[in-house]
Amino acid sequence: MKKLLYILGILLFVACGSASQAQNYKTHKVQAGETVESIARQYQLTAFDIYALNPDAKKELKRNAVLIIPNKKIDRTAPHAAIERELTGFKKHTVKRKETLYSLAKEYNVAQDEIKKHNTFLYANNLRKGDEIKIPIYKKVFTVSKPDATDGNSTGTTTSTKKYTVLPKEGKWRIAYKFGITVAELDALNPGINAVLNDGEIINVPNINNTEEKPVDSKYSYYEVLPKEGFYRLKVKLGLDQDQLEALNPELVESGLKVGMVLKVPFSANVEDENIKLESKDLTNSISSYKQKHIAIMLPFKLNKLNTDSISDTKAQILKDPFIDMSLDFYSGVVVALDSLKNLGVNLKVDIYDTKNTGSEISSILNNNNFNDVHAVIGPFMPENIKRVANELQGQNIPVVSPLAKNLEISENVFQSRPSEDLLKEKIVKYVNDDATISQIIIISDESRASIANDLKNSFPTASLIKSRKNKSGTDGFYIYDTDITSKLKPGKNFIFFETTNAGFVSNVTSKLNSLISKDRQIILGTTEMGAAFEDDEVSNSHLSNLQFTFAAIAKTFNEDDNNSFAIEYQKRYGVSPNKIAVRGFDVTMDVVLRLVNFTDLYESVSQAPLTEYVENKFAYKKKVSGGFYNDTVYLVKYEDLKIKEIKL
Repeated sequence: MKKLLYILGILLFVACGSASQAQNYKTHKVQAGETVESIARQYQLTAFDIYALNPDAKKELKRNAVLIIPNKKIDRTAPHAAIERELTGFKKHTVKRKETLYSLAKEYNVAQDEIKKHNTFLYANNLRKGDEIKIPIYKKVFTVSKPDATDGNSTGTTTSTKKYTVLPKEGKWRIAYKFGITVAELDALNPGINAVLNDGEIINVPNINNTEEKPVDSKYSYYEVLPKEGFYRLKVKLGLDQDQLEALNPELVESGLKVGMVLKVPFSANVEDENIKLESKDLTNSISSYKQKHIAIMLPFKLNKLNTDSISDTKAQILKDPFIDMSLDFYSGVVVALDSLKNLGVNLKVDIYDTKNTGSEISSILNNNNFNDVHAVIGPFMPENIKRVANELQGQNIPVVSPLAKNLEISENVFQSRPSEDLLKEKIVKYVNDDATISQIIIISDESRASIANDLKNSFPTASLIKSRKNKSGTDGFYIYDTDITSKLKPGKNFIFFETTNAGFVSNVTSKLNSLISKDRQIILGTTEMGAAFEDDEVSNSHLSNLQFTFAAIAKTFNEDDNNSFAIEYQKRYGVSPNKIAVRGFDVTMDVVLRLVNFTDLYESVSQAPLTEYVENKFAYKKKVSGGFYNDTVYLVKYEDLKIKEIKL
């Protein structure tokens, strides 16, 4: 009944569009006929002040564009430098499938208009696969000018430095990258500088204009080139070839590799010390910003399909349509998360959209609503809908978090919060491989899982492989004999991989294995894919517990005996215990918002909060070399005392 009543609440919430509080920053939406000069006069600023924070306005001021308006005038009397670009040549490029002007401009760090300028046929024709085009290559020329006291015009040049205050979490490499120098050159500008910089420390940096500093993109990691490192060694270490490094760092085309140079690379475990064990970071205790954050949540409620005048009809429709049921469960967890965040003092604006699970409705939502100030989108559910939303919002660099979908083809702004199936397999294989106390490894498989069994055999060449017996008709009989197992067991610890989708086979094998446990012979059962067959009523949980049944899972199961605050609040609010979808709604929402209020954006949080953990789910995002972000962590759990418990590694 409470779920039905909640539908009415969602209807009201969606109708209203959002829940928000006053914004804490000043922006200006450009109206028809306005110019930079007229906008500057409106705010008692100069055109220079507008251009300083909105450099794209120099090229074109578009109607409905949103400008950042400074609260005070910018000092134009201080010496500053401009970075001019000088055309040095062209690079030929053959257009590949799915490449666009936008993607090529981003890849080569040039404007789309610059590509069109040197390939004039593109003014009248679309870019097509196989087209041969010229990409302009530029080099940067630094000119430092000193305005005079009266009108700010340049009167000469200088090579002087300026003072810079070190920001929180800024290291030498970040500052060196920002100002386009090597770490060694930064050290030379600051004799006696400490190896580790302190927040608020004042240092010398090249005197270039603030707007010309290279932004540190939080979607990436940064790597300092070591002595004797060439492109081959970087390929081995980082997994990136020369073309990929040059695409991310165009200056390499001109200068080549230099010792101390800081390179932008995809955020990856390859850049970090693989031997470092990630520790979960509690973001509730370190909130750094109480400015309003704006998120959107897109779920397939399908409210248009429900007859809310009839409780019986509504209930029947919910039971009939898994999308509606799943959306309500997920949203019930979101609501508890929003309440928890409010109690933490988080200032949040939330828009709720019913996607109706159709592409046309999603397009309507995106076209009829302003997403300019949205910091993150949670949802939709289905891969094709995630792709549609991500593609539309990619130009605004808005992250889109996929709450449930797996194995997505993810674009640059997609965060796949659900780990892949391959990661589950890798987790348990590594666990068994690292356990030096195991005496024997056995693989038991039915015919449907033969390929997985063969993969395991390749990973453990000395393992014994047992296949399910066939019946008289030659089809899989889903059983084995006692002697099939007893002949393979050894004294000590025996680990058995069991790969099947048949509940009867699980019951048959676990019963046999349970009877073979002895004082001198330990038997541990595991699988690379925990499916419904192992949870069937036909299977004895007591046997699974005795066999310490072990598997990798995207989520652990919270213990209701631990007085979990989320479970208590959920029970109080809805009168039932939360299911896994509800818990995931809570965990995903908490993680997204807490990352936003602790860091500049979701992209920066990837490197600053490598691992976060909540009620049942944990998140450790990694950047794909070509694409977005994926969750690179899962749990290893086992049955113990008739409960599922996490294995602490």
